Amino acid sequence: MYNRRKFIQTTALSAAAVALSKACTIKNSGVNKPIVIATWDFGVAANTDAWKILSKNGNALDAVENGVKVAEADVKNQTVGYGGRPDRDGIVTLDASIMDHNGNCGAVMALQNIKHPISVARLVMEKTPHVILAGDGALQFALEQGFKAENLLTNLSKKEWKEWLKTAKYSPVSNIENQSYQQAAPEKLPGNQYNHDTIGMLALDAHGNLAGACTTSGMAYKLHGRVGDSPVIGAGLYIDNEIGGATSTGVGEEVVRNVGSFLVVELMRQGYSPEEACKEAVMRIIKKKKDSAKNLQVGFLAINKNGDYGAYAIQEGFTFAVCDNQKQDLIVKGKSYY
Repeated sequence: MYNRRKFIQTTALSAAAVALSKACTIKNSGVNKPIVIATWDFGVAANTDAWKILSKNGNALDAVENGVKVAEADVKNQTVGYGGRPDRDGIVTLDASIMDHNGNCGAVMALQNIKHPISVARLVMEKTPHVILAGDGALQFALEQGFKAENLLTNLSKKEWKEWLKTAKYSPVSNIENQSYQQAAPEKLPGNQYNHDTIGMLALDAHGNLAGACTTSGMAYKLHGRVGDSPVIGAGLYIDNEIGGATSTGVGEEVVRNVGSFLVVELMRQGYSPEEACKEAVMRIIKKKKDSAKNLQVGFLAINKNGDYGAYAIQEGFTFAVCDNQKQDLIVKGKSYY
């Protein structure tokens, strides 16, 4: 019998269901997706290609691969891919890593003569039981997969390298990758002193899945065989689809020593915002390096599952690019310690 008590109970349950439904709707509508973020000013062009995929409900993995390929192919970008500055022996070697929302990952280290190491890294992830291939083995695999071998040392980078050999003085300058910084502070960019840098990209697609990519030609005039953080999963890049993702830029040795990107994601798991997590990771490096940190640049960029993003660096001048439904070419200045 449908009495008054049952009517009240049913009404209460219905009201609770409606309230829960509204709460879920509000929570979901607050997620900023799709969105893609990338390190440095040159991330704008890379984000544009990534957005072509994300805006059509494509997946984050395809987006980040295609996005960073823009930087890899840009001959004017001497810190990533084709045209990148060589090592001390005049050899261009490339590092890259990629990671999807399922925790699958692939990387290549010290790869020569292949313009798009990020695509090789993806095939390492998808077609081998391994995570990393290095050196001659990475090149052999790339050629077997149909990649074309080509000379990556451009006339400009070769000319600069020969000029550097006259003194062989190794004194990197922070933020040389930031075009606006170069224009604002040319006195801080003396001749024959070059830094390297990385494009790290993180994307959250319309399906709520994360992916990341990181690729670089490494530190200019490094020792032959040197590998930084970019191809090291957990250092230069890390994705956890339950929490968020992070990538890094700057002096890779310090990022590796602190497993930086993994640290940032774990801090977000503890409740830190993306910017707070990046700041804490930077502060740990500063605490360990003390006074020598003044001569280092390391920056972290992070995104969480809500599409919130943030960055923090040791030195002033670190920038990143943002592309979502509201803005396609935003450049944001990351906060810094110094």
